[in-house]
Amino acid sequence: MTGGGSGGMRGVVVAHGKMARGLVNAVGRISGMEEGVLEPVSNQGRSPDELKALILERVGTGPCVVFTDLGAGSCTLAARLSCRDLGRVAVVTGVNLPMLLEFVFHRDLDFDDLLPRLEEKARAGIRILARPTPHVDTAVPD
Repeated sequence: MTGGGSGGMRGVVVAHGKMARGLVNAVGRISGMEEGVLEPVSNQGRSPDELKALILERVGTGPCVVFTDLGAGSCTLAARLSCRDLGRVAVVTGVNLPMLLEFVFHRDLDFDDLLPRLEEKARAGIRILARPTPHVDTAVPD
């Protein structure tokens, strides 16, 4: 397990392929967070038992939020199974960049205050900014 920086809880991002590393890298570039605040974990090339063991290793002993990509995916299943008896760990699915940034900037809050903020920020980050226009036939009729 790597260090968690000074103060506040830690996060573990568990996702398919290279997604976890990409999200953690993006959060670091945007926020300037300390190393170890967010730890990436990929399921790529790992059996379910290997993934569960790695999640537990990265969660460590302090309070932690485990972020996963798909609610019914292998990453979430592994996180739920490995953390189910750990009262100091929350598992949150549907991870996105706004959610992780909210976590990094407010990780000093307790679970009761932090978790609703994470969900709200994740939902607020989803916007349809432009819709395709219906096909309009601009040809001049004969």
